[in-house]
Amino acid sequence: MRWFLALLPREDSFFDRFVEHAQILLRGAEAMRELLAGGQGVEAACAEVMRQELLADAVTREVLLAVRRTFITPFDRSDIRGLTVSLDDAIDQMQQTAKSITLFEMREFRPQMRELGDLAIQAAYLTLEATQLLKTMGKNADRLNAIAEAVTRIEGRSDEVYDAGMKALFNACRERPMDFIAGAEVYDHLEKVIDRFEDVADHISGILLEHL
Repeated sequence: MRWFLALLPREDSFFDRFVEHAQILLRGAEAMRELLAGGQGVEAACAEVMRQELLADAVTREVLLAVRRTFITPFDRSDIRGLTVSLDDAIDQMQQTAKSITLFEMREFRPQMRELGDLAIQAAYLTLEATQLLKTMGKNADRLNAIAEAVTRIEGRSDEVYDAGMKALFNACRERPMDFIAGAEVYDHLEKVIDRFEDVADHISGILLEHL
């Protein structure tokens, strides 16, 4: 039966969708970093994050529908779903960041918030590279593993930045509790963005372990 299945055509368009999803994440991360610059561009940047999230939702629906309709998938269906959902979770956290900023009408952002935005862009570039290499994972296993390790290091750095940012925020807002609440929520969402990128890297590592 295995040799028979090997002769059947395999649907490889999933790899293109992974890349498309990662490209959307990168554009979302860039828009999120732009809004963290503050000033008059915050509203437009928030709207751009929201737009990218809608595009990501469309890709997610397309992939999940294709999983049900495709007879031969390039790897396990649960792995395809897991990777797709983790990609979508990352852009969802960017959307939550933008929603909080809009809700609290924030126009100024602390240095650690901007650094978390920078880390998100770094993670997004690595995620895009990983999805581009996934179709030929056999010959790119070393690089894919290196990317996963790099994303893990970024996540570790984000924890440090988050802790420093929260401490500075607390000290600055002792007499302004609502400002602390608003800032803490934004910090929480920004840190979770990096966590979700690490989830993507973990899913890709799991796929490598199963299929190589």
